[in-house]
Order: sequence, then C-alpha cells, then structure tokens
Amino acid sequence: MFTGIITDIGRVMQLEQRGDLRATIQTGYDTGSIDIGASIACDGVCLTVIGLSRDSFDVEISAETVSKTSVAGWTDGSRLNLERALKVGDELGGHIVSGHVDGVAKVTLVQDEGDSTRVLLQVPEALARFVAPKGSVALNGTSLTVNEVNGTTFGVNFIPHTKTVTTWGDVSQGDDVNLEIDTLARYVARLREFD
Repeated sequence: MFTGIITDIGRVMQLEQRGDLRATIQTGYDTGSIDIGASIACDGVCLTVIGLSRDSFDVEISAETVSKTSVAGWTDGSRLNLERALKVGDELGGHIVSGHVDGVAKVTLVQDEGDSTRVLLQVPEALARFVAPKGSVALNGTSLTVNEVNGTTFGVNFIPHTKTVTTWGDVSQGDDVNLEIDTLARYVARLREFD
C-alpha cells in the first residue's frame, strides 16, 4: 500500500524486452535500504524490485501492466514519480493507494491559475462513475483532490510545491496519465450493484 505522497523523482535508465519488459530506474533512495522483492510505485504502478545497484533498481513489467498503463510510453530518460511502500506507523498524508492502475486518462487542458496549474483530464467512460468532486484519485501515483467533474472529464489543481517535488511540473496537453480510483469509491459502487 502507498499514500500517494511522492518521495522521489526517478529516471528510466534502460528498458529491455526479455519476455517481460525489464526497466532500470535511477533513484535518490538509499538502495541499501531496499530489499529484493520490495514494492515501489513508479508513476503509480506498483512494481517489484528484482535487482539493485548503488543508485538504481530493476523491475520486471508484465505485458498486462504495459497494456493497461502508460508504461508503453516510457523511454530512456523518462522521469517517474516514485513512492516506497507504506510502513506501519508512517504518516498517511494522502489517501490509501494500492498501485493497481485502473486505466489511463488523457490530459486535455493545462492552464496556469496564479502560481497553481489547473489540469483537466478525460477519463475512460467505464471509470467516470468512480470520480467525484472533492473525492480522491491517484494520478501517476500522486494523491489528488478532484475539483470538478463534467461527464467523463474532471479537473485537479497543482500547487507550486507539488509541481516541484513530482513530475507534474512537466505536464502537457495530450499526456497519458495512470489513473487509480479511490478504493472506497470502488467498493461503494460494487455494493450499489446489489441494491
């Protein structure tokens, strides 16, 4: 489990197709404190560490994950939001995030409003019912509050701090974004199916 509070910006150093896609990701984390088998959310995708070096870690990414996320768009040099798994006793500053991406949203508008940036995203129709004003979503692993919803479009704002400590300072219209809906919204919707 994760919180959606990004703690490092990583960089894809190498991608190699070996049956599954293998990625080497540069990090500022102390890799001596990372165990093989640990989970790290990479742009919101929960991935398992399979190798370590002084300043990077390796992960394997299945074809299923590549097909359901923005991983297909990663290239050497891509910057990624990183978060290590939540430990018991850690501060829960965002919301509960599983790292199981539900789909890919597309950025349709990027507009500066004062020092903040307003971003509108188009969500797949099947996921739109799970997005609610003032609810939570994880976008590229970042816990965010939904400002408004209009059909399959919703908006969020990024304050200067968030733009500095995540990759959101680089957002552009047309970007594909990993979307994880709030776990609570998922279960409420499922329960309503039995009414």
